[in-house]
Amino acid sequence: MGVIRTDSWLLDDFDNAIKICEKLQPYFKGKTAKQIYNLLSNFGMYQPSRSSKDFLHKMNEQKVWDQVERLLGQYKAKWSGPDIPVFLFPLAQSRSLFIRTDRKKGGVSFPDKMFLFLSSHDDAKEIEALFVHEYHHVCRLRKMNKKMEDYTLLDSLVIEGLAEYTVFRQCGAEYLADWCSMYTEKEISYFWKKFLKEQLEIKKNERVHDELLFGGGRVPKLLGYAVGYNIINKYYKNHNYSTILSFEIPAYKYVED
Repeated sequence: MGVIRTDSWLLDDFDNAIKICEKLQPYFKGKTAKQIYNLLSNFGMYQPSRSSKDFLHKMNEQKVWDQVERLLGQYKAKWSGPDIPVFLFPLAQSRSLFIRTDRKKGGVSFPDKMFLFLSSHDDAKEIEALFVHEYHHVCRLRKMNKKMEDYTLLDSLVIEGLAEYTVFRQCGAEYLADWCSMYTEKEISYFWKKFLKEQLEIKKNERVHDELLFGGGRVPKLLGYAVGYNIINKYYKNHNYSTILSFEIPAYKYVED
């Protein structure tokens, strides 16, 4: 496992993202290359363009495949984490709500694999912050051991909040995503009562789940992310933090009070 050398894939087939996704089919049983690409592009995977090719050149110059390999070894040992395949690709030029922080990076995680979408980073800590966020997801998903359709909105709020709180602990406040400070405490309290409090049991496969998590329409942008971080930040002002325990504490524990 470890970091898959997608740099060689990109060297051969950069202009044919579907062909690249054919190489991912063994990791997505039953899905076509086009379905895989549609899924990953929602989270920031590149579309062939001049800007994404520039991102690839920067990634090669900065040896990000080697950087991420070192991070995987470091955090796998520190957290007793799983040995999973990690895939790196350039970031799409257009902004997506799924991207963790800004136009410079994005990612998506599954219990058995992880994808990072990158542009150019003079500060290696930016890559570490993205890695920490996504690898925390992997570790928690493994410990929760639930079917994806059984995850609720509360589960999603907590998993995003925990991942970003871990970025705070490992990398520092300056590497937190923008959505951590997007709303005031007063706004968070109001939005919680208005949009979220009575909807926490909505399942992940229900349409309203993503509306409340990502925002859109009448729901404020990235509301679920912002509230999730607020919940976790408050919880750990009154409790001792342990990364290992944060993988397995049930979501409801964070909102009991």
